[in-house]
Amino acid sequence: MAYVKNWLHCVWGTKNRHPYLIGDFKTEVIKHILDNAKSKNIYIDSMGGFTEHIHCLISLNPEMSLSNVIQLIKGESSYWINKKKITRFRFSWATEYFGLSVSESQLNNVRNYIRNQEEHHKRESWDDEYNKLITEYGFDRFPG
Repeated sequence: MAYVKNWLHCVWGTKNRHPYLIGDFKTEVIKHILDNAKSKNIYIDSMGGFTEHIHCLISLNPEMSLSNVIQLIKGESSYWINKKKITRFRFSWATEYFGLSVSESQLNNVRNYIRNQEEHHKRESWDDEYNKLITEYGFDRFPG
């Protein structure tokens, strides 16, 4: 048996940063993603977001790759949203996403950060947060 703890803070947005994720719609999408992930043996510890993006803390199963997990989450949820015709226009997630490793000592900080997205974005826009992630974690120097 493999004993693995691989915590990842994942972030992805809506296509063209359209602010779809508002009120009950955001709540319904998050609940659906959590239920679907559970059925696929994907453990999401925390999930939250703002009008145009989602954050989640995932404990990555040792048999799954991050790209497969994100594809399962994003692909299935956009399919579900469009099938239910929840939005006026065709819904889609942006193709890019962030996946950052998290140490055990930082789990509670990341959980709190994810839970407090509404407050956080009163001070910092998604564009600013996105650009900060790119530069702070060196994605501009090491793409992919």
